[in-house]
Amino acid sequence: MTMIDAFLKYMSNELGLSALTVEAYGRDLRQWEEYATSGGRYELRPESTSVSDLRLWLASLSREGASARTVRRKVQALRAFFRYMMRVHGMGDNPAAELVIPRQKRQLPVYVRQEETMAMIDAMESRAESGDFTDLRNALILDMFYSTGLRCSELTGLKDADVDTVKGELKVLGKRNKERIVPFGTELSDLIDDYRRVREATAGPRCESFFVRPSGEPLYRKLVYNIVHRAMEENVHASRMSPHVMRHSFATDLLNNGARLASVQQLLGHQSLSTTQVYTHISFRELKQNYQLAHPRAQNKGG
Repeated sequence: MTMIDAFLKYMSNELGLSALTVEAYGRDLRQWEEYATSGGRYELRPESTSVSDLRLWLASLSREGASARTVRRKVQALRAFFRYMMRVHGMGDNPAAELVIPRQKRQLPVYVRQEETMAMIDAMESRAESGDFTDLRNALILDMFYSTGLRCSELTGLKDADVDTVKGELKVLGKRNKERIVPFGTELSDLIDDYRRVREATAGPRCESFFVRPSGEPLYRKLVYNIVHRAMEENVHASRMSPHVMRHSFATDLLNNGARLASVQQLLGHQSLSTTQVYTHISFRELKQNYQLAHPRAQNKGG
């Protein structure tokens, strides 16, 4: 096992980082390894790596057109790797600690307007009235994303025992293996009960995973992405169409309808309140647009 493989295993097993984060760090570090060893001609020696070596690699990426966001992620991967080398392998210092992370203009999350989201879910549920298992499951996926704000990995990781329609609660395993309880309402609860009945008739009575294929096998991330993307493509207008956009829509609509920021933070499973605060910018932009349209003193007088 290489040092990078051991680090990735440590990130997954010991720190509990998500599979997507571990996969991204792996890609970045192997790209650096390719550069540092001249395509495998030499052995990778992290203990001999200097901050100048790392800067040369990052500069080459920028010349090749890598965005500030991409470079930031690679710096974070390098920092985490060298912290691991210090902690586990006794390396003296972290050369990546001196790297300057490029500033990145913070993009507001893409979201779908509330009326469009509701119309899309209604259309999906109308299609599901035929009793077809796949249509019902797909409608429930859309409704659950919008009603609970789950990440895609959290939704695919749901176990049947995690979904309690009596209490109206989901037990969610989030980032860094942190559990949280997410409430949901009676409409989603009724849809879950319908889905379970049809699922039992289709896939059998013993399904450990909550969301499954007709064969009883669990869903995978790409399949869920395709389900959501197809539904959004048919029903809404948005520059991006993905499960994470549904999560953004969940948070934005909660704040627009009066929810407290700290409550939204808990529902989303954000470690820091500052991560959640980005949604207040969307809410304020919406408020400003409504003001510009509605207030007589906000509009330019025609001449």
